[in-house]
Amino acid sequence: MKNGSGERLIIRRSGYPSVGEIVVGTVTRVLDFGAFVSLDEYENKEGMVHISEIASGWIKDIREHVKKGQKVVCKVLNVNPKRGHIDLSIKDVNERQRREKLQQWKNEMAAFKWLELANERVKLSNEELVKLGRKLLKEYDSIYSAFEEAAFEGYEVLVKLVGEEFAKAMAEIARENIKPKKVKVRGIFEVKFYQPDGVERIRKVFSQIKSPDGVKVEISYIGAPRYRVVVEAEDYKSAENALKEIVETVLKSTKKLAGEANFVREAV
Repeated sequence: MKNGSGERLIIRRSGYPSVGEIVVGTVTRVLDFGAFVSLDEYENKEGMVHISEIASGWIKDIREHVKKGQKVVCKVLNVNPKRGHIDLSIKDVNERQRREKLQQWKNEMAAFKWLELANERVKLSNEELVKLGRKLLKEYDSIYSAFEEAAFEGYEVLVKLVGEEFAKAMAEIARENIKPKKVKVRGIFEVKFYQPDGVERIRKVFSQIKSPDGVKVEISYIGAPRYRVVVEAEDYKSAENALKEIVETVLKSTKKLAGEANFVREAV
């Protein structure tokens, strides 16, 4: 979606990034000694990645690593507002940080579109819409975060910042586009019975498990005597509480039926 001037709405932060911050940018120039990067999230800010910060090891040709127009994720090494200098590093960003930052920027680009959709009802001018977006950025880490809170907490959380009509429009769009993230916790039970009807006793043990509202529980057979339990919920507190109850139920039921059981957590 484009604004009145025919350009896509992007709301950038004023000021400078902080040292240590992970930023996303676009390579604007590549020289023999380094690359210049326009910071996508900041207004009229450009940083420089020295060739020694492009990649680990010796670099024969910098253009084999970065090209003009390439999207890059960098770590801010140094900021000098008086001189307007921002020193960046690409090599200091690990793969997980890179993926997460690119996903955050993708989410933010979607949020800019949602702002425009919300504004179709309220009819602010482009200047007023940008001003509203900057108010949100002062309060939240990102525009997307504002939509996220409206989706989960209701439009009321945004009323003071954007007004009731715009807040309601944002919340409606947020509920349509942002689904609650599920979290999982898991572990492995070892359940042993030495009686002839041991299999039946194991079935009785696991049949005692109940899933609380909003929690999904899956039990799978790995190989005697091991069984994996996976608990899925909307937040870790709910998942952990459900898992704790399940473990207590299995251990007590097994003991009651004259068996042996233990539980080991698994990393997710």
